Amino acid sequence: MNEQQIAYRIKQHLNRGLDLDADKLARLKAAREQALVRQRVESRVAVFAWADNVVGKWGGPPSLIARILLPMAVLILGLISINQWRESQVAAEIEEIDAAVLTGDLPLDAYLDKGFDAWLKRSSL
Repeated sequence: MNEQQIAYRIKQHLNRGLDLDADKLARLKAAREQALVRQRVESRVAVFAWADNVVGKWGGPPSLIARILLPMAVLILGLISINQWRESQVAAEIEEIDAAVLTGDLPLDAYLDKGFDAWLKRSSL
């Protein structure tokens, strides 16, 4: 027997239904309703269970968002924050150099003199 034949036989059994009297049907209905009520009351959801509902139920093309676009957005935001931090470090270094130049012993005109660069190169050798 293949799957289609099994499915057809199950379908026939389900279509025939059950030959139950009204009392048994009423008891089955009451039991089903009680089970549903208990299920609703006892199903407490954890705080972060919604994350599985958001990410876990995506399938097919929408999973592109969860698998590719979301990590790319996190990566881009990380790179932007690293760039901002690096720019603030460079600005702090420039401020430190400016403060050292302004508080140094040499007058500002000495730094503007073209011969000063040549003197620095000769003295550093």
